[in-house]
Amino acid sequence: MTFPTGMRTPTAAELRAAAGRRIPDVVALGLDVLFCGVNPGLYSAATGRHFARPGNRFWPALQMAGFTKRLLAPYENHEILDEGCGITSLVHRATATAREVTAAELVIGGRRLGRTVRIYRPHWVAVLGVGAYRIAFDQRGARVGLQHEPLAGAHVWLLPSPSGANGSYPLVDLVRELRTFHEAVDQSRPR
Repeated sequence: MTFPTGMRTPTAAELRAAAGRRIPDVVALGLDVLFCGVNPGLYSAATGRHFARPGNRFWPALQMAGFTKRLLAPYENHEILDEGCGITSLVHRATATAREVTAAELVIGGRRLGRTVRIYRPHWVAVLGVGAYRIAFDQRGARVGLQHEPLAGAHVWLLPSPSGANGSYPLVDLVRELRTFHEAVDQSRPR
């Protein structure tokens, strides 16, 4: 899928310079869902937008699963707040690949995520990265879906990474998992 123009493509030098940068969280009090990625890639850090790399499937999958009314582009990432959703990362340090993130960073990131949840009180936290979640929260057997342990009072749902590099989860499967999660979020709302 293509996005409307609004961000220029970073140069190779800008991508290299983005290593270690941070992207601010997109968060507000009392969200329905706080989506939590593993960490920003260099493309995202260079543009200052979450899930910005063209091959990332986060934005199309979110729209196809019903979380957004229309396909949002990465440069519109703050508009996700209007849908009752926010975005953060376990690890804020930008890297070329998630494999560069250490286990210690993930554990620290899990604690930081807990603090963020205590402050902003989302109803749900959706962690996008099974391996990272298992390490961050010492849940070696965790599988995609609802987790038994809440995080600072929020329900936790584990989802596969939407990165284009995650070939084990084609877009159709990612959308199916997000739809199941969307149904759980809808069912948990007060009637």
